[in-house]
This record gives sequence, C-alpha cells and structure tokens, in this order.
Amino acid sequence: MSGTELGLAISVFLACAVEAVEALTIVLAVGITRSWRSSLTGVGVALIVLAAITAALGPALTAIPIDTLRLVVGALLLIFGLQWLRKAILRGGGVKAQRDERRAFEHGREEAEHAGAVPPGFDPYSFTISFKGVLLEGLEVIFIVLTFGANQHNIGLAAAAAALAVVLVALTGLAVHRPLARVPENAMKFMVGVMLTSFGMFWGAEGAGAHWPGGDAALLVLIPVTLLVAAAMVAALRRRTSARIPTRPAEAPSRA
Repeated sequence: MSGTELGLAISVFLACAVEAVEALTIVLAVGITRSWRSSLTGVGVALIVLAAITAALGPALTAIPIDTLRLVVGALLLIFGLQWLRKAILRGGGVKAQRDERRAFEHGREEAEHAGAVPPGFDPYSFTISFKGVLLEGLEVIFIVLTFGANQHNIGLAAAAAALAVVLVALTGLAVHRPLARVPENAMKFMVGVMLTSFGMFWGAEGAGAHWPGGDAALLVLIPVTLLVAAAMVAALRRRTSARIPTRPAEAPSRA
C-alpha cells in the first residue's frame, strides 16, 4: 500500500468513525427511551436510501475527467476540511465547548421523553429521529468515500475503510448500549480536519494544473505543516482565553 493509499484509508476511517459515533448517539437515545423496533426500522430505511444515492452518484463521478474531478474534489474537501478544522481549533482553544457524546445522549433522551406517550406497535417519533440522524450522517460518509475513492480511482479501498469504521462503532455501541463517551471524538475531528484540508489543497492544486515537488510525497510535508499551523492557532487561542479569565485579588491579612 502506497503512502497516498494509506493516507486515504486513515482519513476515511477517522471521518466515518466520527459520523458513526454521532449517528449511534441519536439512535441509542430514542431506542432506549422509546422503541427499539421503530428506531432500527428508521436505520434500515435510511441505509436503503443511502445505498440508492451511492449507486446513482458513484458511476457519475468516475465518468468525470481526472483533472476536473481533482479540482472539484479538492475544492469540496477544502470547504469541508476547513469547517471541521475551524470547529476543532475553536474547541481546542477553549472558545467553543467540547462535544460530549454523553451530554448529547442525555439531551436526545430528554427530548424523546417529552415527545408524548409511546404508541403500541410503530412509533413515528423513534422512526423519524433515527432515520434523519442516520441519513444526514450517512450522506457525509458517502461524500467522503466517493470523493476520496473516485479521485484516487480506488473507491473499493475508501468503501472498505468506511465500512470498517461504521461496523466497529455500531457493534461496540450496541454491545454496551450506551454512548461512546470515551472515544476521543474532538481529537479525531481535529485530525480529520487536518487531513481533509491537506488533501483538498493537494488535489485542488493538481486539478488546476500545478505540480507538487515529489508528487504524492508532497503530502508528507503538507499534512505536518497544516497540523503545526492548526496547533499554533490552538495555542494562541488558549493564551488569549486564559488572559481573559479574571484573577481574584489576594485577600488582605486580617488584624487581630
């Protein structure tokens, strides 16, 4: 496996694992609180819709000329990657609260409890929430798999990495019946943002006609540089945030 293929597999795996954790939290919240049968039905219908979308978009992407595909994919990855990286930097710098899957699970469970009584048989609320959660997170998985895979002409590798991530998260979550709060999701999002941004710059420049020194080996420089710049931004935000926290003045010594 080449360095580019390894980077592709790691990026797809981490990104899809993050999306799977978020979808799992939603399904667990409504499944435990209301109806497992309706929740899993919503998951199944969402997977069927996602499979249909994948079957429709996959051949269309492979038919696009490689330079045009790399330019478009590079631009899209930059958009998504910079969004992920911005949120990760703000969270790492203390400007934005860290995502907590346990808190998200409790919030979803509270909303499910206040959605009314659970009807006998089919529960529309459980079905709708699970369907929407899996569909939205699944669309991001499809985008990542198809863009990475089509650009490298290796959709099979991208699909295998995504399937491995989703299956591992799903089996773990269903086995423990609780949100995966110990998964370092914020750190994973930071790394995914770095990888997507780096690949976006690399493929976008190639699609525009530029040539990187060393070819694919340029990624071995581009990814660490992006990581260092993002880490420097986190450190700067942390210093600014800590400087804004007021310090309590020392108490004067009391006199007898």
